[in-house]
Amino acid sequence: VLAESLIVFAIVLSVHAVVWDRYSWCAVALAVQAFYVQFKWDRLLQLGGAVFQFRTAANSGLLPASMVIPLLGVVMKERCKSAGIVYFERFGIVVASTGMLVALFLAVIAVGITKPVPTNTCILTGIAGSIIIYTMKHSLTVSEVIEVLEVLLIFVYLSMILLYLLPRCFTPGEALLVLEGISFVLNQLIKRSLNVTESRGDPIDFFLLVAVVGVILLGLFFTVLFIFMDSGTWISSMFFHMMTAVLGLGVIMPWLYRLIRRNPLFWLLQFLFQTQTRVYLLVYWTFLAASACGVVFYQNAKRSSESKKHQASTITRKYFHFIVVATYVPGLIYDRQLLYVAAVLCLAVFVFLEYVRYFRIKPFGQTLRHLLSLFLDERDSGPLILTHIYLLLGMSFPVWLFPRSCAPKGTLSGAGALVPYSGVLAVGVGDTIASVFGSTMGEIKWPGTKKTFEGTMTAIFAQIIAVALILIFDSSVNLNSSYAWILASVSLVSLLEAYTTQIDNLLLPLYLQIMLMA
Repeated sequence: VLAESLIVFAIVLSVHAVVWDRYSWCAVALAVQAFYVQFKWDRLLQLGGAVFQFRTAANSGLLPASMVIPLLGVVMKERCKSAGIVYFERFGIVVASTGMLVALFLAVIAVGITKPVPTNTCILTGIAGSIIIYTMKHSLTVSEVIEVLEVLLIFVYLSMILLYLLPRCFTPGEALLVLEGISFVLNQLIKRSLNVTESRGDPIDFFLLVAVVGVILLGLFFTVLFIFMDSGTWISSMFFHMMTAVLGLGVIMPWLYRLIRRNPLFWLLQFLFQTQTRVYLLVYWTFLAASACGVVFYQNAKRSSESKKHQASTITRKYFHFIVVATYVPGLIYDRQLLYVAAVLCLAVFVFLEYVRYFRIKPFGQTLRHLLSLFLDERDSGPLILTHIYLLLGMSFPVWLFPRSCAPKGTLSGAGALVPYSGVLAVGVGDTIASVFGSTMGEIKWPGTKKTFEGTMTAIFAQIIAVALILIFDSSVNLNSSYAWILASVSLVSLLEAYTTQIDNLLLPLYLQIMLMA
């Protein structure tokens, strides 16, 4: 935990040294108080004093999770300020302020339920909170303050609902990151739906917002419904599929139509088949999806042919990382907008299939339970299987969160040109190579972990080679001699992978994106 915290502090100070304004000072203050509060959460988890049931095979992870959204907002503000885009500069300030306020809220909860009351942590939380609230008071307009408070309110209600319905699926840090992201998306969708004439953005941005909120509302609806009826019967399954169609065509489609001012299905079909390159990419991705299904069926056939219980090895699970890299790299090089939309569609399909598996919806629910149980690890201790969804999110976040409006030519300058590749580098290359080489050839272990020195060094070396290949094949990338910063960014994120017990598929791409954008 100390080593993980030290790495996060190094990232925070690196961003602070580049930005050096009142928001980065607030981020430093937040990191100091989150470090102390993290130990209070760890103690609550060990003593069973937390209000909800969290994932037990990891620490709370509050420090690394608390810093992601604030740092992302700070570097987004700085990039858009240098590009002269005032609207998105203000948006970055709102993102940073929201992340800081939600992290402070979790800190207050931890301090409040810890007995005896931790005096030093209370004082630090009070000082950090005063600095952040004072800065917000002199930085945000009234409408922006209301927006921050709206996100906090949505976060509180979502936390109470989802953490109760999904015990042991998250650590406190993972819950903070996931629920804060959902809360922000929901608030943005409500805000833009109420101000359609004033709303700005590309139709693909609205597509992401509606898709995320749609699948969440779908899950909440069926969770409440199946409290009163058995979800495993044919009648319940028919009702599930019928209501999915009703909600999709009767709620989600009209909602999207109101935002983009055109028929969503026609727009989507026209978008997907607009150019010949897109058709080729779709055919190629279909082949890769079939290959991934083939791996799943082959491994399950191998399990059924063996007398003893068979479980997929680390190397076998990393096959999917290689497939995802092969999926994302051509999309990043040839058509990033298509990749953006395809990733949203894939996320919706993944979440829908997880609903089918979780609720045992016929005819595929029980089959999915049997097929996916082979690939479970210690992080899937709750009722949901989320690791494959986290992998998709980790690869997609850099594409979805890339500040296109602040990059006039479609790419940022210097190390920022690699921002869309953050998921590929951190998870697709770095995490995969570290796991494969560390588990097969690693001998020197990092203190206090199962990760090896050889795995980490190989991961750093592999990511540097990947950057060189990106420079060769993607002509839009121009690093402007920022090689030292890239090496430092890759090294810090690889060290974080070695020491964190959180879901690395989520954390690593976001931290690498923050470093590259800074």
